[in-house]
Amino acid sequence: MCLPATPLHAALSTEPEVSGRTSFAGQLLIASPDLRQPAFDHAVILLARHSRGGALGIVINRMAEKRPIAGLLAAFGADASGVSDSVRVFVGGPVEPAAGFVLHSAEYHRPETLDIDGRVALTIAPDVLGDIGRGKGPSKSLIAFGYAGWAPGQLEGELTHGVWVMVPEDPALVFDTDRAEVWTEALALYKGGR
Repeated sequence: MCLPATPLHAALSTEPEVSGRTSFAGQLLIASPDLRQPAFDHAVILLARHSRGGALGIVINRMAEKRPIAGLLAAFGADASGVSDSVRVFVGGPVEPAAGFVLHSAEYHRPETLDIDGRVALTIAPDVLGDIGRGKGPSKSLIAFGYAGWAPGQLEGELTHGVWVMVPEDPALVFDTDRAEVWTEALALYKGGR
């Protein structure tokens, strides 16, 4: 899919995880009820990567529209032959809104796939969309455009100030739960686990 080289590849780099603390990759960030910034009001974000260089996550509860897979592939200049069906498309965050991502179940893997936590993975290539349209893709998926990104130390500061709370990722929340209920259910998990 369409990817800018600099900020995205830096966030997805293979540099060592944050030293002195555990990486937050694989956690769900839940927006505080007081966070009213439009892009993140009641947002739930799956953190795909967290390192000294910053963090990258995908908002999982902002559905935009349903679109034909063939149309998405054509927009990327990819082969759409034999592709059918439509997919729900999500607004993954305010950064690089033309960049496409597929969060998916971890049984599906391509060379460019980032395994987030052994249960959920992220692939940024259009080939996964073609595989989904041909019935050969992952069993669960969420297609998003854009991402949420944090500079070095920014996410840690926001957590300290209570902008976000975190719970471990749950595939049911990522893929199955009614999108209108994701924030409420994630917050209930947080309150139940404290």
